[in-house]
Amino acid sequence: MIARRTAALLAATVLAAALSACAPTASPTPLPTATGFASEEEAFAAAEATYRAYVDALNDVDLSDPATFEPVYAQTTGEALSSEKKGLTEYHSSGLRVSGKTEILLIEGTRWDRTSGSITLDACTDVSAIDVVNAEGESQVSPDRPDIQTIRVTVVPLSTAGALKISSIGSRQDGPPC
Repeated sequence: MIARRTAALLAATVLAAALSACAPTASPTPLPTATGFASEEEAFAAAEATYRAYVDALNDVDLSDPATFEPVYAQTTGEALSSEKKGLTEYHSSGLRVSGKTEILLIEGTRWDRTSGSITLDACTDVSAIDVVNAEGESQVSPDRPDIQTIRVTVVPLSTAGALKISSIGSRQDGPPC
């Protein structure tokens, strides 16, 4: 009698396990990748926030006060950091002054590498209000400078979870029109 009950219990357990394997499962929730983002949209939003913080930092630069350069440096790494340090240091030592603000007209995420975490943004900025003058008040801005800049920005993750920095900024020939 005990053997029959044990066999029946074992059969019921096996049947329950088999049937539960056929039950539909809930849709999986996207998990963060090794770079910390669960989706392309999330990666692009974080990269956009980084670029906006960089532009805000540039807009707050006072070339006579090198302490105002630090927030720009904090948003950059690699090639972009080297370029910013060189440029801002040269402007400061030359006694140049900057006025006006850069206005972001468009930012569009164009590429996210899930493995490396590298994010590419295409942007359009209006720099028509920006002027750089020397001690005599003479503009140092080329008369050929376009008022609207077409920019490609590469943003990369750091080892610190969630931290992004701009690694390169340059002009672009393709991408969304400005």
